[in-house]
Amino acid sequence: MPQKQVTPTRMELTRLKKRLMTARRGHKLLKDKRDELMKIFLDTVREDKALRKRIEERMQLLHSGFNLAAAVTSREIMEEALVYPKSEGELSVSYKNVMSVVVPEYSYEVKTNGGESPYGYGFAFTSGELDNAVGELYDMLPDLMRLAEVEKQSQMLADEIEKTRRRVNALEYIMIPGFEENIKAIIMKLDENDRGNTTRLMKVKDMMIEEQRKQNNMR
Repeated sequence: MPQKQVTPTRMELTRLKKRLMTARRGHKLLKDKRDELMKIFLDTVREDKALRKRIEERMQLLHSGFNLAAAVTSREIMEEALVYPKSEGELSVSYKNVMSVVVPEYSYEVKTNGGESPYGYGFAFTSGELDNAVGELYDMLPDLMRLAEVEKQSQMLADEIEKTRRRVNALEYIMIPGFEENIKAIIMKLDENDRGNTTRLMKVKDMMIEEQRKQNNMR
């Protein structure tokens, strides 16, 4: 990296040392944040994987259940039972802070009219297979909501980890080495100036001693 031109003064040296100290402290804090984010991210990914596997297995069974219901129930009855639901759901979103990342939390509530069954239809003309399939789908809602949460959280954590990683690398490989090089250059320049001043003072002293010696000889 090309060295930045700086003014070789003690004031500038003090300023750069303070900035270097701040950069090192920020680098450590960002590394700790990155490591903690990685830990949370891995836990979230593991939960996501387990949820997705469980939901996929249940969806396969659910699909088989609806196919079986379609085989034993007329198309008209299934359409009448499923197309016009008598209940509705309300989705609510809240937020929580995870290591400076604001992630959503989902909750839902199924509202029924007049205390009717959440199935949305009566059981007089439907088959048990259809009832079981609809009930299984209803029971899957908590897992589906949680899966949506953890997948969104995983995405947001991954983005924050990448941002933090770039900042850590910028401090570690650009800013901190740059400060160190500039501090080293200023110290070398100040030492050179000090040596030059010392040489000049010694020369002036020698000249003064020689002048004093000549005056003494003239007497």
